[in-house]
Amino acid sequence: MSHTLEDISATKKRLKIQIPAERVEAEIQKTFRDLQQKSKFPGFRPGKAPMSMIEKKFGKDAEAEALEKLIPEFYQTVLMENEIIPVSKPEIEGTFEYKRNIPLELTVVVEIRPKVENLSYEDIPIKEIPVDVKDEDIDAALQRLAEEKATYEVVEDAIANGDLVTVDYTVKEDGTVTKDVVLKIGSGTYPQEFFDGLTGRKKDEEFDLEVAFPEDSQTQFAGKKLTFSITVKDIKRRNLAAIDDEFAKDLGMENLQALKEKARENIFNFKSSEADSIKQREILDKLLQSHEFEIPESLLNAELGGIINDIRASGKDERTDEALKEEFRENAVKSVKASVLLALIGEKEGIDVSEDDLKAEIVRVAQRFYITPENVMKYYVARDGSLEGLKNTVFEKKVLGLLLSKAKIEKGE
Repeated sequence: MSHTLEDISATKKRLKIQIPAERVEAEIQKTFRDLQQKSKFPGFRPGKAPMSMIEKKFGKDAEAEALEKLIPEFYQTVLMENEIIPVSKPEIEGTFEYKRNIPLELTVVVEIRPKVENLSYEDIPIKEIPVDVKDEDIDAALQRLAEEKATYEVVEDAIANGDLVTVDYTVKEDGTVTKDVVLKIGSGTYPQEFFDGLTGRKKDEEFDLEVAFPEDSQTQFAGKKLTFSITVKDIKRRNLAAIDDEFAKDLGMENLQALKEKARENIFNFKSSEADSIKQREILDKLLQSHEFEIPESLLNAELGGIINDIRASGKDERTDEALKEEFRENAVKSVKASVLLALIGEKEGIDVSEDDLKAEIVRVAQRFYITPENVMKYYVARDGSLEGLKNTVFEKKVLGLLLSKAKIEKGE
């Protein structure tokens, strides 16, 4: 085999590959022999048909099978010999024809991962971020826990803000009747004017209420001024549990003090993780500032495509794809460069992602979003076609952790 390598740009190469005719012919003959053993022809025992018959019937198929095997094989050999890491599928340039007993020549163009000169990532100076857990942090955490465990109980009092109220109403203008509507006073899609009209009312009370709905109201009444004939059927009020030893025991802790200590530990771990994330972003920003290199167009387009898909899924921006690409191009370039740097550093440091690492990340994501690990895997497979995207996320986290361990931490506020 012979080949030549031509630089189109820092991230794009042209490979001219020549595969010897005898190598191709040997592969074709091997295919013929395999077909001869499997094929059945009238008048011949299995595996005994003349090779001339095999070649006449399967000639083109054998050629295609041989090329399908040899082209990727020789292409990979060229990549390894030249230490090229592709980031896109190769594109065959020009016309491609094959004739028996003539060397196979093809030209492919491929985008490659850029090489970064003088890669330096140790002793990067960053500011320390002190982590402190205050008593009010713990009190707020326990209050949130109490609110999560709160129950709603029926009351005979007048309606107040935050109550759950069940009502029937009739819209006088069109006669529409709606029963058993559950409302939380002060929140939801109804305007504040509607809630104000309910506040102070009691169970079984009947009254009329005129309400003007804004144009942007998320109800079927948007932009209308209507009169409602309302009957209050039920009033429930949130009952917060007392934050005491019994409350702690319900959460599996020995007493309230043990619960506070656990809350302090969790808050400290959370704040420490947030502080590490901020420091890691600072490290990454400094790496990007100190290393200039070109990036492959295919990686940039893929990053922009992902950004635009997320925007389209949210339904919050109706600008054209071109307008969005223009706005987010700088962010996309930065993201791709960061990924390239992390990949190079990770490879240099021998970082890999084990099955245990991947499982731990799946469990972490599942716990964060209150879903099963199986659904986490289904999500990533549906989005990326495999778990490679999640695996790369874990890889980059490990590299960022390494960079933080090698950074020069300076005192900060």
